Amino acid sequence: MNDCYKMTKRFIYIISFAMLLSVVTGGCRKKLADLYYDPDQTVQPSIEKFFTEMLNNNRVRPSYWNIRTFVVMHTGIYTQSIGYLNTTTAYQQNAGYTQDRWNDFFRPGIAANGNSGIMAHYRLIESLYESITDDQRKANAEVFLMAANVVMLDQASQIVDLWGDIPFSEAGSVNTSGSIVMPKFDNAVEVYDAILEGLKNAALYFSTTQLPTAAHALFSKQDILLNGQFDKWQRYANSIRLRLLMRLSFVNEEKVKTEVLNIINNPSLYPLIDGASNYTPVTTDVLLQPLTTYAEDLHNALSEVFNYSAPDHLLNKVMKPSNDPRIPVCFDKYGRTEGDQFIPNADYNGLPVSANAEQQQVNLGRYAILDSATFLFNSKLPGIVITSSEVNFLKAEAWERWGGGDARAAYETAVRQSVSFYYYLNSLSTTLRTPLAQPAANVVDTFLQSDQMKYAGTINERLAKIWVQKWVHFGFLQSVQSWAEYRRTKYPVLQFYPSTLPGYEWPPSRLVYPSSETSYNTNYATVKDKDVRTGKIFWDVK
Repeated sequence: MNDCYKMTKRFIYIISFAMLLSVVTGGCRKKLADLYYDPDQTVQPSIEKFFTEMLNNNRVRPSYWNIRTFVVMHTGIYTQSIGYLNTTTAYQQNAGYTQDRWNDFFRPGIAANGNSGIMAHYRLIESLYESITDDQRKANAEVFLMAANVVMLDQASQIVDLWGDIPFSEAGSVNTSGSIVMPKFDNAVEVYDAILEGLKNAALYFSTTQLPTAAHALFSKQDILLNGQFDKWQRYANSIRLRLLMRLSFVNEEKVKTEVLNIINNPSLYPLIDGASNYTPVTTDVLLQPLTTYAEDLHNALSEVFNYSAPDHLLNKVMKPSNDPRIPVCFDKYGRTEGDQFIPNADYNGLPVSANAEQQQVNLGRYAILDSATFLFNSKLPGIVITSSEVNFLKAEAWERWGGGDARAAYETAVRQSVSFYYYLNSLSTTLRTPLAQPAANVVDTFLQSDQMKYAGTINERLAKIWVQKWVHFGFLQSVQSWAEYRRTKYPVLQFYPSTLPGYEWPPSRLVYPSSETSYNTNYATVKDKDVRTGKIFWDVK
């Protein structure tokens, strides 16, 4: 590789960052124009506009690109939350697509496409905030900085969970002289510590801060995630902090135990996204709604490489034995065509994971698929940031392990909320059929008392039920969280079909770094020895 080519590649670090300073025009851009452009300086985006752009993230929303290139080729397979063919490359990381995932956190892409460059935008918000000299303007702008910090920390934790050590403290910075700054790799433990402290401080800020009416109105306008609700920003920060503390709970249990019980046993001080009263997904959960102009869906993303089939373990071994009321909104029975006749399947059955790719492919029509109304042709699916169901599963685990609360009640609440959540997703789509009615309360009661679901048995058996049901709830839409929790808890107990490709016989336990870091970041040498697909993230100790 010649020096000129290397220099061109290295300039990407500056050029992509500088892209933020120009305004992108065009038809698809108009959908955010009223939020992004500063009416007084149409060529100079302002701090609040960068905040909106930061929220407009198609790695949070279930966009075609995210599902097609990342979920169904990586985390969805590693968690068996989608059906997939057992090809020889099934467990091989696609370097180009994981590079894209890395880039969409660290660097700005085409903003109109929702490639928001979380870290790059955050650094600009941080820089613009520091440049404000008027005290009142700075106080009014702080809300954007604090909300942006919550979003950045949430997303950064996911990058750690995927890769381990990452550029963090120096990421997104450009030297004032204009020279390239290669960010160091921060230790994953230290990044988690910084994230937890940042979330704690942000929650405190939103619990106490008051803004002038006009300043709050501006924040509400630009906040396309939570509509300026300070209470919900506080709950969001507390809930992500709870998630990450529990992820550390097998590493530093005594410290985590104290902090977690302090949070979940003091709801007035640490309110959570838990749907404690009047749970309604659209208003209670943290969901990033699609833009009003969005009209696409996921059927291509899920069908192009045959990932629309119902997963074996999820449907056959977990949901069917308990007569799970979520089955009708999660799956279609499907069928096959013989001659000119379509023969519908008589029952819901997941695609066997134990067959080879050829056997799977010729028999696809004999197995259930992801529900067409809920998933395949639903243009209204929101991006899922965190839900009440997840938070209550976390509370159930904490109380089961350490006491101090009613673990059974939290578990049952989490399951009930999950049922409601999936029927809510189904209700968003009316293109194929009338949305299915929520199951009656007694149906869910019966479900919870089935042998597979009943909160009974030893402590390990009860924990297993919590972890498996959380995995069910995550599904493929939250497969990044699902993969982290699967590695942390080792539940559910999944069986994988071995690949014959040497070195890729089984799914990885982490992603390897993209070429942008291995080839051009001189600090890569400090983490090179850790950069193997069989390495473990520091919280993966069971």
